Amino acid sequence: YSLYARTRLGYLFYLRQVKKARERYPHGHSVPQPYCFPGVKILPIPVLSNNYSYLVIDTGSSQAAVIDPSDPLAVQAAIEEEGVMLEAIFCTHKHWDHSGGNEVLCQKHSSCRVYGSALDAIPQLTNTLTVPPCSRHSPLADREKVSVGCLTFEALATPGHTVGHMVYVLDGGPFGSPPCLFSGDLLFLAGCGEPFEGSHETMLASLDMAMGLGEDTLLWPGHEYALECLTFASLLELDNSALEQKLQWAVQQRQEKRSTCPSTLGEEQTYNPFLRTHRPELQEALGLWQGGGEDPDAFRARVLKEVRRRKDLYQAT
Repeated sequence: YSLYARTRLGYLFYLRQVKKARERYPHGHSVPQPYCFPGVKILPIPVLSNNYSYLVIDTGSSQAAVIDPSDPLAVQAAIEEEGVMLEAIFCTHKHWDHSGGNEVLCQKHSSCRVYGSALDAIPQLTNTLTVPPCSRHSPLADREKVSVGCLTFEALATPGHTVGHMVYVLDGGPFGSPPCLFSGDLLFLAGCGEPFEGSHETMLASLDMAMGLGEDTLLWPGHEYALECLTFASLLELDNSALEQKLQWAVQQRQEKRSTCPSTLGEEQTYNPFLRTHRPELQEALGLWQGGGEDPDAFRARVLKEVRRRKDLYQAT
């Protein structure tokens, strides 16, 4: 992990990933399905072997932002096809499969700003929210808001996967839509990211914060992991009807190479084991019980750790 995240070898590995994915998936790993509300368009861009970047467009002004531009060629192609001006890049974290396209896109779009946390070494970080205009370097603070045309994004610090991981919430109010959560590697459909740089307690707090956004919030994750995550979850909770229905739906979607996003946070609470650490049925399925005097959140972190352990074993088989 350290080689990938902290050395040039990681960047070279990323370049190899991009090259191989372009050859294997010349049109992307999934069929993109735009999501439109009056005044805003969200376009998932399938990149690498299972990543998603997102182009979010203010259709009134043709100004746009992109979240996690993994492959700059794919993102630039979408920008040109949509005929929009790229004004902002929002990076959830430093990993190359989420930030690797920053430099190329900034070269093509001179006015584009790159937003992210100072705690992650995000390439080309250039926003100027909290410093004088003469400076080009400043990080985003937790709960800081950024406007792109009529779009307003709120940055939320969600450490765990990396120490500086952030998610971005698009305010849907002006467009008559629910909030939209661009979750990076914090949260996937039926899954969550590895806590590479944080404890399970830290990851639990970040997940709880995200779940406070409301059940109607649309979830736009950083990866197409739905089928794998739902299959794993079905091995934990054998009698979860919501989980079984979602798995059947995902099987059909993926047979047709269709994207599985977005889901909603309300849905996720019914089948995502990483969000069900408080549920007795999951705790019992894992053979875990709260100790006398044990703090409830400490127990939930223990449940989360066990779900993660089993998920890692599942992936290794």
